[in-house]
Amino acid sequence: MKRKMSYKKLWKLLIDRDMKKTDLRTGAGISSSSLAKLSKDENVTTDVLLRICDSLNVDLKDIAETVPDDERNEERTEYRRRTSNYSASVSTIK
Repeated sequence: MKRKMSYKKLWKLLIDRDMKKTDLRTGAGISSSSLAKLSKDENVTTDVLLRICDSLNVDLKDIAETVPDDERNEERTEYRRRTSNYSASVSTIK
């Protein structure tokens, strides 16, 4: 099973601490592009993650986790839905 990173824990932590993403960016000394990647659950360097951990005084497990990558399953489901709708509309026309 393919997995991807999720930073939902980080966003929840910021809410609990009444912090904004810009507070995190300046406090951890990370770039706006790294913050944008985090917002999209994209890969960032371990240096960025460690800076965040240091600035928030937490462990990595408190800000990130791996989750199943369901994007492929969603794409397959969407494809099946579209093709079944197409098949149904074609049979109605006949």
